[in-house]
Amino acid sequence: MPTPHIEAKDGEIAESILLPGDPLRAKYIAENFMTDVVMFNRVRNMLGFTGYYKGKRVSVMGSGMGMPSIGIYSYELIKFYGVKQLIRVGSAGSIQSDVHIKDIVIAQGASTNSNFSKQFKVRGEVAAISDYNLLSKAASRAEELNLRYHVGNIMSSDTFYDFEKGSWKRWAKMGVACLEMEAFALFLTAASLRAKALTICTISDSLVTGETMDHQDRETALGDMIGLALDIV
Repeated sequence: MPTPHIEAKDGEIAESILLPGDPLRAKYIAENFMTDVVMFNRVRNMLGFTGYYKGKRVSVMGSGMGMPSIGIYSYELIKFYGVKQLIRVGSAGSIQSDVHIKDIVIAQGASTNSNFSKQFKVRGEVAAISDYNLLSKAASRAEELNLRYHVGNIMSSDTFYDFEKGSWKRWAKMGVACLEMEAFALFLTAASLRAKALTICTISDSLVTGETMDHQDRETALGDMIGLALDIV
């Protein structure tokens, strides 16, 4: 049944879903990678679609920016629509010299500066990790496709503009590959509801070198990531 944020009827959302942050990227994925597409959501312009990719039924929906937003959508998709596998596909900023523009990062786990995990009331810190089956399939498929990829820890930040200049360097010293804003909340929400989740990011910017991806490069590089995600659902 519809929720406050998703208007889909029962059965309109597949058990596997891709979650780009930008709803227009969800539309792009549906139009360019999927067939027999039907829109299931337009509430708050957070566009969602279900269709087929190589014969497999799959959905794609925008998740918005930041952990509060993806926390809402992932919860409702799992709890009320029975989604079993959720893969975030997005961009990230590299904080390692060997993680380059256009590289793909498959998140093994996510660190954070957020208080998102406090709601679960565990006595300590709970690790936010991806589903191993999805992770291993993504790495294997990336090898087959000869993609430039990394598997490791990423950092989900509550802030895009950080007033403490250079704070990312402390995360880099801990071996964190890149910065983004959603994976930590997705992993913990999925874990708490017994669903599988993974995050795959394309490096669009480097805090180390100051490089940034231009518009044309973004389409090509993000296409590799999207194809990878769709291949493993």
